[in-house]
Amino acid sequence: MRWPALLLAAMLPGAAAAEMPNVAQSNWRYDEDWTVLRHLPESEDDPWWRAAKYQPLRADGSVYASFGLEARARYEGFRGNVWGGGDAPDDAYLWLRAIPHMDVHAGALRAFVQPILATARGVGAGDGPADATGIDMLQAFADLDLPLGTDTHVAARGGPNVPQAFDGARLSLGHRGFQVDLIGVKPVAPGPDDFDDRTSSTKRLRGIYTTVPVAEGLGVDAYWLDYRNEAARFAQAIGMETRRTYGLRIFGERGGWAWNWEAMLQRGHFGTARIRAWSLATETAHRFGDAPLKPRLRLRANIASGDDDPADTRLGTFNPMFPKGKYFGELSPIGPYNIANIHPSVDFDLGGGVSFDLAGVAYWRASRRDGVYDVPGQLLRTGETNARFIGAQTEAVLGWQVNDVLSAGLSASLFLPGGFIRETGPARTIGMVGSEVMLRF
Repeated sequence: MRWPALLLAAMLPGAAAAEMPNVAQSNWRYDEDWTVLRHLPESEDDPWWRAAKYQPLRADGSVYASFGLEARARYEGFRGNVWGGGDAPDDAYLWLRAIPHMDVHAGALRAFVQPILATARGVGAGDGPADATGIDMLQAFADLDLPLGTDTHVAARGGPNVPQAFDGARLSLGHRGFQVDLIGVKPVAPGPDDFDDRTSSTKRLRGIYTTVPVAEGLGVDAYWLDYRNEAARFAQAIGMETRRTYGLRIFGERGGWAWNWEAMLQRGHFGTARIRAWSLATETAHRFGDAPLKPRLRLRANIASGDDDPADTRLGTFNPMFPKGKYFGELSPIGPYNIANIHPSVDFDLGGGVSFDLAGVAYWRASRRDGVYDVPGQLLRTGETNARFIGAQTEAVLGWQVNDVLSAGLSASLFLPGGFIRETGPARTIGMVGSEVMLRF
């Protein structure tokens, strides 16, 4: 089927689509379980993509395969990017990507393969690792699930194992909602050409992550992460970084309320300096489900420590290690290092699959002696001023879930520079517009 025909089929409503089981699609596509289709008779009114989600390879269903695809086109246009200090502050480009996947189960054994094709058009500063990677393997792993007793299992995974592309392994042990994961991975550095991604030779991550269901609607995560970077860079210097993170997360929802609160403490060494860093991150929301447009109010409040004295033998800059790309919104010129921010937002359900989200963010430096970093952790501005206020951002996002597999979105963002940006270099207001169409099944 050609792409235009595929997109047209995605837009057409299926008469029996509402009768299909509601399997939540996840960013972690390997978590989706389509075995609910095993005993559901096929119908000529089924949506066109149903056959791809569950294909028995044996009559008894003990061996089966599931297929899927994410295809996205995204446009972004900037004015004053990086406050006018970047290589191409006024820029506009198109991102194109396709991420198919295949999931094969044979009893306790499972194999998952997810390649990626990503390209870009018109990036003014040249394609970077976040823009294009040609054709490469995003994920490929084998999974062995062994029952150890009632509601207990252990699973082992090897190979690239997460969408952000890591090479390594994970061992999981679960029992009635309680889960422990042991991980050992290295990040993968994307290359611009086909099949040229390479495992990092300077970074690695190991750790233990546990999830405990405390009560209905309430859970607790506790974890220990051991991170190493042989070429880390902070305002203080460039050197070897070995960092241990001790974290606690409390999350849940009840009666229209939802919360996600996390505290992290970091210890270790950066060169000869001791690491003494920390972070608190909170998100609290309430949905007014009976009100018109079902508004949800949400408040995020975060602080990540910075370094108090670049000349001493202690590094206080918090390191989130591998933060997501659009950390604070569609426009995210700064990352969660040496920062305090307040981030209120409200979103509305306009009906027909249409939603509207309006947000505002104010940013300050946690320490006046440290600089400001971007999301990957590169130093953008040094802290040679006493000004603490970085700036304020406002953002509006309009989303449309056309049907089960097709979605579209528009966004507009402004970042007004504060005293710190004005006193340390170019200080243009950043403007950004974005739009995307995504097919996903």
